[in-house]
Amino acid sequence: MIKLEKLRDLDIYTCAHSRPSHLSAASGLVCVGSALYVIADDDVHLGVFPVDRLGPGRLVRLFAEILPEGTSDRKATKPDLEALARIPPCNGFAFGALFAIGSGSRPNRKKGVVLGFDAKGTITTPPTSVDLSFLLDPIATEFGQLNIEGLVIAADELRLFQRGNRRHNDNAIIRYPLSPVLDALEKERVDPLKPLAIERFDLGAIQGTPFGFTDAAALPNGDMIFSAVAENTEDAYVDGPCLGAGLGIIDGRGNVASFDCLEYPHKIEGIHAYEKGEVLELLLVTDADNPDIAAGLFSARIVR
Repeated sequence: MIKLEKLRDLDIYTCAHSRPSHLSAASGLVCVGSALYVIADDDVHLGVFPVDRLGPGRLVRLFAEILPEGTSDRKATKPDLEALARIPPCNGFAFGALFAIGSGSRPNRKKGVVLGFDAKGTITTPPTSVDLSFLLDPIATEFGQLNIEGLVIAADELRLFQRGNRRHNDNAIIRYPLSPVLDALEKERVDPLKPLAIERFDLGAIQGTPFGFTDAAALPNGDMIFSAVAENTEDAYVDGPCLGAGLGIIDGRGNVASFDCLEYPHKIEGIHAYEKGEVLELLLVTDADNPDIAAGLFSARIVR
């Protein structure tokens, strides 16, 4: 069993009386320099938090749209940003960029956003909205319900993590060549891009509810660490109670090398990892599926 240590709630500075002073549904996490960057699947902002202190974070608007306050209307119209990764330096972004993507589970959830870094890892470019149909449409018929939850950039590939549910246990990693994806991010219209491969995974189940991918991160040795939860739902759209949660490692050959449950089933939806010798240090963010509850930042350790 893996024990998590809570570090903080994801509180934010806000002058708007119409929104809570926290992120409530954290769904992706990237740490660059002295900043933690967090997306939330019920928001149109990026949260930026200090790494070395507990002060509130700030918001960066990603999309111009204003989301409804009502829960059902908000759910229907949100872009559902579910995955976040750092793009390496390339022609369009000399110091790399953040790349956030929607789940693809509805037509309005097939867009992403890119924000460029400076040499210190600080965001310096305005957000650029991206139509992700060129990635998501070619794979839509492969799954009962498309539901992208993780994004990893490693080994000259972009890898999307598809999450299954009780009705469609469709956990998979979809691999694309990285170079044409990066080229596409700079164009307004892009031809559909077929994946290099689709690799399917069975992560086990609790009480008949399968574990499904919720995020992943690349490790220096070519492995990937992933988070997964057993959420009691038969739909990529409707939330359900979390019966279990765990962390696992997929080795460089594409095999699940380990998978261990969390001591308490926190719904982990964002993961950042770095190595200290034989120890894998993790930062994780949670989604409580409740707009009144702040998302949490946790830490954990895995000895390899």
